[in-house]
Amino acid sequence: MTTAHWYGNALANSFGSGTEGNSPNIDFLSDDIRMALLASSYTPDLDAHDFWNDASADEVSGTGYTANGEALASKTLTVTAADSWGTTWAASTAYSVGDIIRPTSGNGYVYRCVVAGTSGGSEPTFSTVAYQTTTDNTVTWATIGVVVIQFDAANVSWASSTITARYAIIYDRTPATDATRPLIWLIDFESDQSTTNGTFQVNINSLGLGVMTSF
Repeated sequence: MTTAHWYGNALANSFGSGTEGNSPNIDFLSDDIRMALLASSYTPDLDAHDFWNDASADEVSGTGYTANGEALASKTLTVTAADSWGTTWAASTAYSVGDIIRPTSGNGYVYRCVVAGTSGGSEPTFSTVAYQTTTDNTVTWATIGVVVIQFDAANVSWASSTITARYAIIYDRTPATDATRPLIWLIDFESDQSTTNGTFQVNINSLGLGVMTSF
């Protein structure tokens, strides 16, 4: 499964490009949201890059790949109460930074691993104060929200393709120009991935393309 990283300006762009008077730019469900593949020549900048023209010069080309990427299918956006979302905490389990859990007996909050490690043999008493941390043996959890907002879509693939890519970008192609088409998420394959007359497929993480939490 593949984890996506938010571009820093994606949320601002959804509410009007961060500039007073601008119209909202991103409607995840109705806009033409696409995944495009980029070569290793692209240097990601999650803070400074905000529109497709910041990345398009490094888009891959090859047999079976169409410029500007593929439209996402089966898009969903769901809002779920913390006690009904994600996986429950488990004893003596290795957790990585970014993992999200809820207590075995729901307390209305979800928690994100901010220091990787192994959980204790018994469940800690989780903090219910926003953004405070809970120590759990060698794991540290941060209280991150009472609701979870999840963006999801079907896996994306390019059949009978001969291409090499290092990154995938998810962006909104509905606005009129590359300089106004917002970047939303970046997926780093961590090394070049290639196909030779095969199927290049990007499998979306089981938690979805992107996850936000709120208090």
